[in-house]
Amino acid sequence: MTVARGPPGRPSSGLLGCWRRRPPLGFAAKVAIAIALGLSFVVLWSSLSWTTSSQQISTERSSFAADIAAPPPPASRNRTSGGGHRKPRPTPHSHKKRHAPSGSHSRSHRFNATASPDAAAAKANHAEPAPVIEQESKEKKPEQEQEQDQKQEPEPEPEPDMEMEPEQEAELPMPEDNTDNTGKAPGEEEEEKPPELELNEESNEGDGDEEDPEAAKKKAAKKKRKLPPLFSPGAHYHWKHCSAKSGHHYIPCVDFDGDGSQRHHERSCPRSPVTCLVSLPKEYKQPAPWPERKDKIWYGNIGHPRLSSYVKGQNWLNHTGDYLMFPPDEWEFKGGARHYVEAIDELAPDIDWGKNIRIVLDIGCKSAGFGVALLEKDVITLSLGLTNDQTNLAQVALERGIPATVGSLGSRRLPFPSGVFDAIHCGECNIPWHSNGGKFLLEINRILRPGGYFIISSKSADLESEEGISKSMTALCWNAIAYNSDDVSEVGIKIFQRPASNEIYDLRATKDPPFCKEDQNKATAWYTRIKHCLHKAPVGIEERGSEWPEEWPKRVETFPEWLGDLQTRVSADHNHWKAVVEKSYLDGLGIDWSNIRNVMDMRALYGGFAAALASKNVWVMNVVPVHAADTLPIIYERGLIGVYHDWCEPFSTYPRSYDLLHADHLFSRLKIRCKQPVAIVVEMDRILRPGGWAIIRDKPAILDPLETILKSLHWEIVMTFRKDKEGIMSVKKTTWRP
Repeated sequence: MTVARGPPGRPSSGLLGCWRRRPPLGFAAKVAIAIALGLSFVVLWSSLSWTTSSQQISTERSSFAADIAAPPPPASRNRTSGGGHRKPRPTPHSHKKRHAPSGSHSRSHRFNATASPDAAAAKANHAEPAPVIEQESKEKKPEQEQEQDQKQEPEPEPEPDMEMEPEQEAELPMPEDNTDNTGKAPGEEEEEKPPELELNEESNEGDGDEEDPEAAKKKAAKKKRKLPPLFSPGAHYHWKHCSAKSGHHYIPCVDFDGDGSQRHHERSCPRSPVTCLVSLPKEYKQPAPWPERKDKIWYGNIGHPRLSSYVKGQNWLNHTGDYLMFPPDEWEFKGGARHYVEAIDELAPDIDWGKNIRIVLDIGCKSAGFGVALLEKDVITLSLGLTNDQTNLAQVALERGIPATVGSLGSRRLPFPSGVFDAIHCGECNIPWHSNGGKFLLEINRILRPGGYFIISSKSADLESEEGISKSMTALCWNAIAYNSDDVSEVGIKIFQRPASNEIYDLRATKDPPFCKEDQNKATAWYTRIKHCLHKAPVGIEERGSEWPEEWPKRVETFPEWLGDLQTRVSADHNHWKAVVEKSYLDGLGIDWSNIRNVMDMRALYGGFAAALASKNVWVMNVVPVHAADTLPIIYERGLIGVYHDWCEPFSTYPRSYDLLHADHLFSRLKIRCKQPVAIVVEMDRILRPGGWAIIRDKPAILDPLETILKSLHWEIVMTFRKDKEGIMSVKKTTWRP
């Protein structure tokens, strides 16, 4: 059969003929078809319009809830900072991605915002709206494939130069505790966030101002850049001894590297990170338990020629056999330290040791007998060993279990907050307080609490020095409370008091030194020069230092009014660490606490860890990193001690100073990456004594390579535990050296 074919797109002639033979539709049929099509279109249009409207309302409500909702639970690990946002889950109301309302994602979350329960419930019931930053090809994927892609995509890490919002810490019970209560304080996840307290370096985003969407996209793209691991997983470590002539007494930022007989006048660290190991004394021995160690220590642990020469001319310490002995009734002043403290009590009855006077700074550490005598009165005395003391008496104090650190009174401020010490003592410290326009006294005025006491004593009277000090004190408007020469100790004692208010400054004949300008922050202390100006005392009840703290021991659990919203956080932090220490640390880590005296918290927040140990025979040095929120004033307000420090540099103390180091998320919370983060581990090895312990809590991604590093140092891994995204290690340093 032959079929005729017409032009393309047209039917053939045969088929066309058949089609023409069909009868045309009638008028009534055409009208019926038109009416049916119109009704179908109306019904379909109204149905689609109602669905779209309901979906839009639901999406807008979900977005509003996201703006006011509380931070996500610990498992969600929200890393939002600034304008960047984590990819949200697809909304359950539609299979098609939708644009979020214009105001829903242009605002970043407030750094310390607290959500209502209704808002939290709203966020739990609605997924976060997704900002349209996906490509078209991804929008065409089915919803299940999009969810799978989002799960497989790694979470971006922040840039090193960006402020990183602290992550929510998951609850970490110890394996020894089989109960449901793990010691986690209610709301502890929020408590780990740095507070809005003198947070100078934090960004001002999230205060309610609208942010440019283009800028937000740029920040989101910037945050997606991955950082390398903090510790290289495949690295191999080969250790060597430090070559400094100071040997096993080496302090990197104090001693000259090439000559152990010289020291820097002020803190000056090596240009390259210190990655060498300090050698040990030939016959190092474990210190005796407290309180035996405060009366005798192993001479071989701290001995050197200069100390040996110094001991021969003193009666308050004796080198007997292998021990360095400290007779209880002997001191650098006659009559002993107890009599000296009683003499101060008679001169100034308002000084109530252990009650209103809790924290004391002893400048120019010698025998540390003053601090030992005050320990009996529940006073914690921090001895400041000056860098020009090459007999290393501060190291002797630390070996005895007395709180001490190393510093200098020079052109820079001391690493302490302003207005935190209840009293400052200088016994025969030979410091020219009146020189350079009384610059050193201006620094004492900064760190002494308003209304606090400054006690000076000396054996020989220097008329020129006394006149200079009196003139400087008059310029500072300090009140001379008492002056007397004690017949027993044969020393002259002077007691001054800093003004508690600013009215007396108006009575000065000359305004020298002048008041500090507002931009000269009195709280800044790290590598900050001393200014020739006078800081005023705080006056408002909302200002720290306007009122004297509660008496000890009530002080450690009292949170003053000036804390404001932080009161709840500090209280929760206190309860959390109290439970952790009692239920886990004291019994579950294998640590013999009878041999623990000197403790350091390498990343203290509010001092909760130190407060939990306040009733034990230990003292804790709370270290607040300089790049973290300034919470050190809160720690001092609670009757505890601490310093500022940058862990990219060595700490200002002698080797083998501490019996236990506590590092709670120290490595993962570093906001500025050090050149060689392994140098922090090397510094831990330097300041921890052989047989000492370290408790390290952090992410498994940090702990796994860190365990490898510690094993290369021949540290003993006593216990490790992982749960979810958190982990803990209990490790012990050995006597191994390369």
